[in-house]
Amino acid sequence: MNAGDITIRKAVLEDSKKLSILYKQVYIKTYGWDGVSDEFANFITNQFSVSRIETTIKTCTDCIIVSEYKNNLVGVLEIEYNKRCPINNITATELNKLYILDWFCGIGIGEKLLQKAEEIIKKKQQNEFWLWVLDSNTKAINFYKKHGFITIGEATFKMETNTYNNLVMLKNITI
Repeated sequence: MNAGDITIRKAVLEDSKKLSILYKQVYIKTYGWDGVSDEFANFITNQFSVSRIETTIKTCTDCIIVSEYKNNLVGVLEIEYNKRCPINNITATELNKLYILDWFCGIGIGEKLLQKAEEIIKKKQQNEFWLWVLDSNTKAINFYKKHGFITIGEATFKMETNTYNNLVMLKNITI
């Protein structure tokens, strides 16, 4: 298998249940080092609910981009427009999620999803986008640096009681 076997497209309503599972699986693998606490379960159940995903797809047809292998979802990128960045009072497109199933990492899917996101952002006449990434997620940080993102500061993410340190990264793109 290689990136040529992967299809990139905008999400449709029929993807919602599969996306819910994909989001949860990648999130737990990435952030659930201590297991699944009540706080963690509450967060992922709400954040990755089928109804939330359906609402996003209905209200923003180009906010969720998926990657498929043999008609099965293997990765997803989600963007949100006009989001306020926690650093430098920037309002721009946020790269909200870039999740790829672990066994599909390293073959170019993330790069293809980023390219598609940049195409969409350029069409909307925007020239930058930002993200935050857990400061201990060196694999993701290195990926984003490799693709032109620079660290512009740090911010914390609070669930219910726990707080997580993140780097905030920004990428300028040419329109």
